[in-house]
Amino acid sequence: MKIGDLRELKNDELHAELERLRRHSFDLRSQAVTQKLEDSSLLRKTRRDIARVLTILGDRGEENIEQTQIHMESVGKPKAEKK
Repeated sequence: MKIGDLRELKNDELHAELERLRRHSFDLRSQAVTQKLEDSSLLRKTRRDIARVLTILGDRGEENIEQTQIHMESVGKPKAEKK
């Protein structure tokens, strides 16, 4: 993703994008371990995209980015219904 596109996003959208990129990174690393990853350059590109998002959040004065991510994950997931 280009830096200009990321700068247009709101903070909440950036946090959501960061979460999506981290999941994608995890999936790519899992594929690399099981030797199913065809394009190893995707790992590097994803890491750089994560760094871009973190840089933009830092430039905007966001503090405690990791804590915000954890909070958004806990709030965003619906709880499983008890049966």
